[in-house]
Amino acid sequence: MELRPLLLSFLFVPLALCSSGPALDWSSLYRAGISSQDRSPRKAEVFMEAKKSKRDVITVSDRGTAHLPADQPEESPVPAKDDTELPTCLLCVCLTGSVYCEEVVPDMTSVPPLPKETAYLYARYNKIAKITNKDFADILTLKRIDLTGNVISEIEDGAFSKLTMLEELSLAENKLLKLPILPTKLTSFNANHNRLRTKGVKANAFKRLTRLAYLYLADNQLEAVPQIPESVRILHLQNNNITAITDETFCKGNSTRYLRTSMDEIRMDGNPVVLAHYPNSFVCLRSLPVGRYY
Repeated sequence: MELRPLLLSFLFVPLALCSSGPALDWSSLYRAGISSQDRSPRKAEVFMEAKKSKRDVITVSDRGTAHLPADQPEESPVPAKDDTELPTCLLCVCLTGSVYCEEVVPDMTSVPPLPKETAYLYARYNKIAKITNKDFADILTLKRIDLTGNVISEIEDGAFSKLTMLEELSLAENKLLKLPILPTKLTSFNANHNRLRTKGVKANAFKRLTRLAYLYLADNQLEAVPQIPESVRILHLQNNNITAITDETFCKGNSTRYLRTSMDEIRMDGNPVVLAHYPNSFVCLRSLPVGRYY
């Protein structure tokens, strides 16, 4: 009998507490998304996908292939055009600013198209026969051209006229009968081993070349020494057909005080001229030319 009041207290006290508390707000629970229907896995995924930005959504097809969204098309990289893609660079070696076309197979019979900003061209020992005005017209950055060992017999007069930066030019071991107009900034010119005669070299061919230091005209058929600029240090005229010189060839005949201090070497060996017959021709030089004296 004493247990009955105790049991009744356990039953009625929780009911009294519940009735005295605040009423449960089912609408707020619905808005919070905790209703039993909103707890399904499929709708949770839809709810989360809706919060994602369109840029972050990547759809996957049934085969597992990923597709980018419409506003982000896949961009393939566009390869930059390179001068090394020229046909010339398939036959020659093209480095930054330099082109090497030596003993090209199959035979190279003309000057090839050059990459822009080429500064140094080495096209030695090929079968180039002619140099035209168009060959170097667009390559104004050239500083050195070496065409040694070709079969060049003709060079159009304006072939090098636009090359205002050209400093070194070699036309050695070709078949030239005359020289073209040369750029005024040349410091070295080599036309050894050609077929040059005096009539093919204008009297003033080198006059305007005030920076020319090295002039090589050996192994040709010259009958006279051309006018040599004051700047020349090394002059090679050996193995020509020079038969005579004058007091004006290297010095100024009317001036005994004139000294040609810049001239270091003159070679005239292998010519018919007997240098001892012209003693006044060398009074301005620091050393006598190499050649025949008896």
